[in-house]
Amino acid sequence: MTNKRIRIKDIAEKAGVSTGTVDRVLHDRGNVSPDVKQLVLNVMDELGYERNIIASTLAYNRTWRIATLMPEFHTDPYWEQPNAGIDRAMKALRHYGVVLEPHIFMLFDQNSFVQHAREILDNPPDAVLFAPVFLKESTLLLKACEEKGIPNVMINTNIENAKSLSYIGQDSYQSGVLAGRLLHFGLNDGETALLLNLEIGSYNAKHLIDKEQGFRDYFARFPGQRIEIVKRDFEDFDNKNKLTAFLNELFKGHPRLNGIFFTNSRAYKAVDCLPEKIVQKIKIVGFDLVEPNLVHLRNNNIDFLINQNPVQQGFLGVISLFNHLVKKQKIEPQQYLPLDIVVTENLDYYLRRQDELQLVV
Repeated sequence: MTNKRIRIKDIAEKAGVSTGTVDRVLHDRGNVSPDVKQLVLNVMDELGYERNIIASTLAYNRTWRIATLMPEFHTDPYWEQPNAGIDRAMKALRHYGVVLEPHIFMLFDQNSFVQHAREILDNPPDAVLFAPVFLKESTLLLKACEEKGIPNVMINTNIENAKSLSYIGQDSYQSGVLAGRLLHFGLNDGETALLLNLEIGSYNAKHLIDKEQGFRDYFARFPGQRIEIVKRDFEDFDNKNKLTAFLNELFKGHPRLNGIFFTNSRAYKAVDCLPEKIVQKIKIVGFDLVEPNLVHLRNNNIDFLINQNPVQQGFLGVISLFNHLVKKQKIEPQQYLPLDIVVTENLDYYLRRQDELQLVV
């Protein structure tokens, strides 16, 4: 049978229920026992039935409210990319009654995150998509969503054991392992590798903690090699003079420092501060295809960028919530995206692929 020839009456007859029961299952209006609902859904699957979501939305004047809680991106260009993915998803869903309610918090301000989270919870939406950049505050939001029965999807950072519909993004631990492997190619016995967090409050950032553990665990596989791992946090990264002085002291204190792993998208800020002779000598691994990083990659100042596919994170986050709310589909709880290794030679391919992201529902 094709979908065009399948009627509600056909489903009702095969399931042995009334057409009214099938209609209530289709539109999730309750008053149907779990066993009967599952029976109807099984028959729909067996017959290959898919309801016309656009027609159903128009007929019942139904809307689905998705609240997003994302950092503002003027401070960090990385966050412009998941927002671009969210915008693309909303264009794809413009006929389906999906309404976006954006909430933007200040990137380094936990209080701003909490304030906007409260605004969302005070007027509960049908679903929430958010970036849990603050571990403690995000855990509280997840608990509140669980208590209120609000399905949610996390992107960029995964908080384990959370009652969340899905996580979409990188495997942060494995990205740390990958960074270790990439740096290892350029390190010799007795040299030093630096893990550098250009971040405010990295102790409260789960993805940075996981990256560090993966990085250290990689080098722990080679106990016979005397490679020193040094980890530093530097919060005043927008002050070029202070960052330059900080880096100079690091190289003075570690004369055999020959590789740096930057754990987020800000590698360019440090590379801007380093003398050309040092940049060309050491190996540098960073994250994300933001324009300032791309300039340094093209000039061979950065050796590798790990692409976390942030546009796709935002896009798939909205689509996953739509599939859950409207299409009643089961959503995979862990949707890890590939950890792309980007170098000068394949950069244009990844940029084209990002621009050609399909608007498929």
